[in-house]
Amino acid sequence: MGDIKLWDKAENELKAVLDQRMGAGNYIINEGDGAFYGPKIDIMMKDALGREWQMGTIQLDFQLALNFDLNYIDSDGTKKHPVIIHRVIYGSMERFMGILTEHFVGAFPLWLAPVQVNIIPVNNEYHLEYANKIKELLITNNIRVELDDRDEKLGYKMRESQVQKIPFNLILGDKEVESNSISYRTHGSEETLNLTSDEFIKLLRNKIDNKELR
Repeated sequence: MGDIKLWDKAENELKAVLDQRMGAGNYIINEGDGAFYGPKIDIMMKDALGREWQMGTIQLDFQLALNFDLNYIDSDGTKKHPVIIHRVIYGSMERFMGILTEHFVGAFPLWLAPVQVNIIPVNNEYHLEYANKIKELLITNNIRVELDDRDEKLGYKMRESQVQKIPFNLILGDKEVESNSISYRTHGSEETLNLTSDEFIKLLRNKIDNKELR
């Protein structure tokens, strides 16, 4: 669609952007791969199996505004055709989430995990009230948290939480209630650590805010 001069202009402007952002020669030009109304920048990503997928796309479109006779009044009072930028950040959202899930094998980093913390009271009769208090504190600090208050054995609930690959698992019993502290294990670790609630929240916020992968 359209005049070859406009295509040349769009291609040259996209190349200039890539040269500035990526450096000349640090991208691949696929001749003839643009849509019928303009050239585009495709972001290609590999999944955990090395397969390549198209994700984000930025497309510079000089044609559709002409084709549909779309106009705007510029600051100089003249009528002009707009340039349309088509932008897709993730490509297919389902494909994007599938690649992420495969990449992390379901063990998402803390900042990305749907559930960031799982709270397990040792005994609901004695420790559930404190567990709810910690849950509300974490929610107040924008932490995605679940409380497992099912009538199941502690070991069973801890194993299940590990299988679900929740990044942090809190175990709250007598010692934690008496000292107003938190004992926790990270996914994949058998080591139990103890912190005050403020120290624990600071630890989580640092990992989330810095987008740490572990």
